[in-house]
Amino acid sequence: MKVSIITVCYNSAGTIRDTIESVFLQDHSNIEYILVDGGSKDGTQAIIESYGDRISRFVSEPDKGLYDAMNKGVALATGDVIGVLNSDDFYESATSVSSVVKAFKRRPESDAVFGDVVFVDAPNLQTVTRFYRGNRFAPWKMRFGWMPPHPATYIRKSAYQKVGSYSLKYTISADYEFFVRLFMVHRLKYSYLDKVLVRMRSGGASTAGLKSSLRLNMEIVDACRTNGVYTNLPMLLLKLPFKLYELRKRPKDNA
Repeated sequence: MKVSIITVCYNSAGTIRDTIESVFLQDHSNIEYILVDGGSKDGTQAIIESYGDRISRFVSEPDKGLYDAMNKGVALATGDVIGVLNSDDFYESATSVSSVVKAFKRRPESDAVFGDVVFVDAPNLQTVTRFYRGNRFAPWKMRFGWMPPHPATYIRKSAYQKVGSYSLKYTISADYEFFVRLFMVHRLKYSYLDKVLVRMRSGGASTAGLKSSLRLNMEIVDACRTNGVYTNLPMLLLKLPFKLYELRKRPKDNA
């Protein structure tokens, strides 16, 4: 099974090397690695170019934001399965991708496979600050703000062809809107993999404070309603106790 991994970046010189190296450490032999850069000015391009032809495809040009860059990567991907690894994230272990491949082989009817992620804070990347599990996900919960962890989700190329691209209408939650189409509109099948796949540095656009959280939830309401799924802000607030629990919960190896 050929797996395409897409990393989109912009001025990511401080973290991009960790991301790239974690891809090269994977023990799965058939990986296509695509990097889409938005025209960085801080040396990111030079770091990427230093890897030469170990990078399958590298595009550097202005874009319309994160999800426009993801769409470019998906369009370039030739793998059977596509995953997105953000430029400040890295794989938890060398078996992250091969575990996903095994999950698809166990459940060949699955259009998507997702696992778990942990959040960490620099400079100590070994200290887990939040454990985001995908095991509680069910499509009906999307109206309450639940979604699988995007950086730990792998989707068949054929599913992208059915569902379409990420919407540029949303600045933070286009991945959420995509999952609404994937699981609630098209009702495609998925499998959960009980394994931490990715470590995420805290501080991304969707976790950057109260103002960002409000915008995220407003976009989620719109994303659901645009696709014929009813929700509202009070319904989304019902997930807050579970989010607080994630701050205390740890993976078994990090207990």
